[in-house]
Amino acid sequence: MTQTVDVELEPLGEIEIRFADTHMYSTPVGMRLHCIVDHGRFEGPDLRADVVDGSDWVTVGADGVGRLDVRATLRTDDGAHVGLTNTGRVRMDAEAVDRFRKGELVHAAEMYARSSPLFETGDERYGWLNALHTVAVNELSLSEVRYRIWAVR
Repeated sequence: MTQTVDVELEPLGEIEIRFADTHMYSTPVGMRLHCIVDHGRFEGPDLRADVVDGSDWVTVGADGVGRLDVRATLRTDDGAHVGLTNTGRVRMDAEAVDRFRKGELVHAAEMYARSSPLFETGDERYGWLNALHTVAVNELSLSEVRYRIWAVR
């Protein structure tokens, strides 16, 4: 017998990241975008941190789906280091792709962009992040990314 489990989403915070540079090039598996983090900020009720380094790798396959692979390091306002990994999927219609290529910010309501940020730290004050699964809604441009993140409870 299968038991029903209710899933709730609790707001965790928002991240805004600016890129220092973005490279686009073709690979055998699709177009690759490599976005190098310049700086960023995480703001939430229990976590406030700067994004101190990282990169976003996005591969857009022949099916037009963007596959996210993000790695970054956060430094909390009280000095803890927190690793961030993020995978997800992005699907834009032709108009949104055109705006994205022109450097415009494509908002969450204008595309399908969802991801699952995961956190990892050895700092006991933030150890609760290690067991947390999250989901995010993303906004994207060639120069920045924004995530609204919820913890899955």
